[in-house]
Amino acid sequence: MNTTTNSEEWLRIEALDLEARGVAHRADGKVVFAAGALPGEEVRVRITRSKAKWEQGEAVAWRRAAFTRVQPRCPHFGVCGGCSMQHIDPQAQVAFKQRTLEDDLWHLAQVRPQTMLRPLAGPSWGYRHRARLTVRLVHKKGGVLVGFHERGSTYVADMRSCAILPPHVSALLLPLRALIAGLSCPDRLPQIELAVGEAQTVFVLRHLEPLAAADLKALAVFGLEHDVQWWLQPGGPHTAAPLDPQDPPLAYALPEFGVRMPFKPTDFTQVNHRINQALVSRALRLLAPQANERVADWFCGLGNFTLPLATRAAQVLGVEGSEALVQRARDNAAANGLQRNTRFETRNLFDMDASALQQLGAFDKWLVDPPREGALALCKALVEARAAGLQAPARIVYVSCNPATLARDAGMLVHQGGYALKSAGVVNMFPHTSHIESIAVFERA
Repeated sequence: MNTTTNSEEWLRIEALDLEARGVAHRADGKVVFAAGALPGEEVRVRITRSKAKWEQGEAVAWRRAAFTRVQPRCPHFGVCGGCSMQHIDPQAQVAFKQRTLEDDLWHLAQVRPQTMLRPLAGPSWGYRHRARLTVRLVHKKGGVLVGFHERGSTYVADMRSCAILPPHVSALLLPLRALIAGLSCPDRLPQIELAVGEAQTVFVLRHLEPLAAADLKALAVFGLEHDVQWWLQPGGPHTAAPLDPQDPPLAYALPEFGVRMPFKPTDFTQVNHRINQALVSRALRLLAPQANERVADWFCGLGNFTLPLATRAAQVLGVEGSEALVQRARDNAAANGLQRNTRFETRNLFDMDASALQQLGAFDKWLVDPPREGALALCKALVEARAAGLQAPARIVYVSCNPATLARDAGMLVHQGGYALKSAGVVNMFPHTSHIESIAVFERA
């Protein structure tokens, strides 16, 4: 049974959950999740939803505030769903994520790293170089809205600025509203995808019907005035194309390795350029590829790790599920003069076994960077290969965007694969959100 209520009560907050909500236990044993509350606080919680074993609500008053509480920088915090942690000191945010990683590794897989790595953290504001902004024509709110969804809602937040977007993009939120409102079909333009490179800013406009000539002219004028490029997307991501084909391509740099990565605005790239540079550097230091070694980069994407690895190792194989991405990775290798010691293959990495693994060859070391689903099939295939006496990598560096699936895969590698979890730590790719990126190192026993 699910009921709604507006009752209020005072509670002592004991912990944070994975959505950065305060967690309290009532005397009757029921768990209460309170948005905006922090551990150690005594808060008055307005209950908004009640079920048999738990309730949820929001903090509305405080008797005691936590020392980690800070004033949110963004005036839309609490309404906008883009951030969940702006009320927490940034260092405390990182500590929470590190504890969550440790807890997941132990409680889900009964493994503990021999060493906890120092968290990787960088700028807390203006870091988000990729974002998907929803566009809605809402007459009751005065016209077009452009921004993130409201917290726990499909409505669009009435955003006039955003502290986690680059400042020049934040400043365009209101001009974008006016632009879209002036087009011929503002109710048929559901989203704008943002991609920022070293020197270019691109907006990809999703449109559900063809744009008029006057619309295209208005977009071009806006682009010239604000130094942004427009791409148009009439269908799926593969249909996106630049309004002006002469626009220079997006790219980001990995200067430590002399690598420059061209990318399309619809490609997957990390949202935080500074942290991505630090992450690649740390991953390669931990993997320590040698000049005579062969390395495999699983879920290689555009070659974010593959190409830096190729500057250190004898041979690198990049494996990815999308043939289009594999071709882009080959092009990036050639553009950086690294085609001689790189090879790329298209494989469904969610359907691997020991035989498929053996066909790709033996490798001294692995780098694994899967999506949120993790790399379960790949880890199972490695366990099978080891049981069959096939050569297994001496070291694995696993970059994860989901501590739960990392824990699951770590349990398999440690308890069934004969690996030791040498170290692990968090990477604060998304400050002020509960998203947890991490990195772990496994060594063959």
